[in-house]
Amino acid sequence: MTRMIALIVSAVMNVSTLPAVASDCGASAGEIAELRSRWEAVRSQPLKAPNKDANCRAYASSFYESVTIRQSAASCPRDVDTDRKLAALDSEVNTFNELLATRCGT
Repeated sequence: MTRMIALIVSAVMNVSTLPAVASDCGASAGEIAELRSRWEAVRSQPLKAPNKDANCRAYASSFYESVTIRQSAASCPRDVDTDRKLAALDSEVNTFNELLATRCGT
């Protein structure tokens, strides 16, 4: 009897967390568009010798942010909208990766 109650309580707790998990599917399409415009501003900064370290830190920070958001979006149920978001985020991740390699590599 105690095991049955524990099982039911466990099941109820697991089911109650599903809506929270389902709603936490990364950034919305509008949020991704805002992030991409901000990332574009970071990428368009001229790379001058005195600011090179600051620019490289900004690239690295934006790279990390884009990878983190992409990972969060990848955990969502797959549909056409999710695939579009992942493609856009993949493009951003690749762009920052290339910037880090070409402008900040030693």
